[in-house]
This record gives sequence, structure tokens and C-alpha cells, in this order.
Amino acid sequence: MFLSKLSRQIIARPAIKVPFTRFLTGTTTRKCLTEQPIYKQKCNRFYSTTQKTVPRPQPPQTFTWKSAVVLAITAVGLVVYFRGEKEKLRAEKAKRERDTIKAMGRPHIGQPFELFNVNENKRTTSTELMNGQFTMLYFGFTHCPDICPEELDKMAEVVDAVKEEFGDHVLIPVFITCDPLRDTAEVVREYVQDFHPDLVGFTGSPEELKQVARSYRVYSYTPPDVSVDDDYLVDHSIFIYLMDPQGKFIDCYARDTTSDEVLHSFKNYMKDYLQDGGKLKTK
Repeated sequence: MFLSKLSRQIIARPAIKVPFTRFLTGTTTRKCLTEQPIYKQKCNRFYSTTQKTVPRPQPPQTFTWKSAVVLAITAVGLVVYFRGEKEKLRAEKAKRERDTIKAMGRPHIGQPFELFNVNENKRTTSTELMNGQFTMLYFGFTHCPDICPEELDKMAEVVDAVKEEFGDHVLIPVFITCDPLRDTAEVVREYVQDFHPDLVGFTGSPEELKQVARSYRVYSYTPPDVSVDDDYLVDHSIFIYLMDPQGKFIDCYARDTTSDEVLHSFKNYMKDYLQDGGKLKTK
């Protein structure tokens, strides 16, 4: 194969080695040659050798003694307010009931009677007893296990409260037996003394007691063919009857009526009675 003279010269001439760095600027060349990989470079950031204490944020205090005082005062205020509102509503309701009774008239409950007064050991009329005094009557029997004692205790509480506020000879409690077979004068006398010194006990013949109970619309039932020695119960209605100083019926209170409610009602009736010109016993 024959080559030209020029070709032979090119092949025979050694290649010129040009450093790669000649194609780069000086700065770029120095950086490429001197810089280390990023993961080998030293960090020039300086950290403080003194540890700083950063205070932790405190949670807000939701309950302090000041808030406790405010809460207590608020609670007391609410209790007083709602209690006053309750008393106001009860007074308004009682007044409406009394106004209704005045407008429509009282029911005809109770008539004058004459029975044996165990306290004075003689027969006494209701007119003599009630003259100038309010009267609370309860019909029951001395062998009653629980209901009669509860109602008589309720009457005693009301009488004590009235005596403390208004004095004696204002309200007289009365017990009339529904069990003439066993409730003799001696038995009734001993029975009423256990509840209140002012409690007046009445007994009488079966016919007399039946007539008085009927006038007050009191239901009572004694089992037939019983004797004094038998242990039996007398079924009867449970009401406390309030009578004015003229012996006229005012109101009656069922078993679920508390002594406070009876007392509050009595005060309202007594206030109305005095405003209407009524008189009370002075001695």
C-alpha cells in the first residue's frame, strides 16, 4: 500500500498532549483540583459550647383560689335566687287557690260536734274548743303502726313553729279516734301525750265518732266481728284538716305534704283571716 508523503508525516508525528486544565479558567481549575467532595468538607459553622436553658412553656392555670372563691359566691347566689323564685311561685300559687276559694266558696266540710275530751276528762263541744283559735284535726287510731304517728309528728312540728313565732292560743292540734272499741279515754290520753302537750284527744261512742267522721268526709273501715283483744288495723283516709276560729273549714293536707308546706300555707291563711277582720284568742 502506498501512502502519500503527507500521510506518512502525519502518522509518524507523535500526538501532542494538551492538559485538560488549559480549557478551564484558573479559578475553576483551582476549585476542581483543590475542593474535596461535599461529604468530606469540614463545616466552618461555629456552635456555642455553653448550653442554653430554654424555659418550658407552663400550661395555663385553669383553677386557682380566686376562681374557687368566685365560683362559690356564684353558686351561693344562684341557690338564693332560685330558692327565692321558688318561694315566690309557691306564694303566688297559694294566693290563687285562696282567691278561688273566696270566689267559689269553701266546701261544706265539718260540723259542730260534742265528744269526750280526754285532756279535760269531760265532754267538750267543737265550738268551745275552736273559739278564737285555729284548729288542726286528724282522724286515726292509737294502734296505728306508722302513718298516724308520722302525721301527728307533722302536726306537732307545725304547732311548735307557730307557737315560737306567734305565741300560744293560735293553733290547736286535735286527734279524733276512729277505733272506739279499743281507744278508751285512758288509752287516748296516754297516746296523745307522746306527741305534743297541746294535742287534744277525743273519743266517744261508735255512732258519735261515725257521725263526726262523716261530716269531715273521712273514710274508715273496721274489720267485722273483732274484739278488744284482737290485733287488727283500721283503714281510714289520711288528711289533716285546718279549721278557722269560727269552726269553718279552710284546707286539708294529704300525707305527702311536708310540715314546711303546711306551715307556709297556715301563715297565709292566718294573714288573710286577720286582714279580713278576724280575731284571735287573747289569753
